[in-house]
Amino acid sequence: MSLFKKIFGSSDDEKKSSKIAWRQLTDLGLLNEIVELSNEKPVLIFKHSTRCSISRYSLKQFENDFELEDRIIPYYLDLLNHRDISNAIAERFGVFHQSPQIIVIKDGKAIFDTSHESIDARKIEQYLN
Repeated sequence: MSLFKKIFGSSDDEKKSSKIAWRQLTDLGLLNEIVELSNEKPVLIFKHSTRCSISRYSLKQFENDFELEDRIIPYYLDLLNHRDISNAIAERFGVFHQSPQIIVIKDGKAIFDTSHESIDARKIEQYLN
């Protein structure tokens, strides 16, 4: 295995199981569901480019540090296959598109977003109360 794959992983690594029970965001209609769910419990959207090593590294690090599954509903968006959904998220929630990016939705509104090296699962906890 190359040093690059050891550090950043590979797209094959993404197919392996994650400790996060991601809900796949694959349909524009799911944005309505996210808004409704966010009235009961905050929703997290992780926007990921499967061809980008920085995005892959951010996802892997996020998954390793994530311990909030009982307090937030996690959605995963594959940007390469669903750029239309990413555009709709930007428009609907007023959040400029980035990749990788996390967005926290609560009561139908984006209350937190960050991208790239600022993605840190531990930072989300302050937005869950």
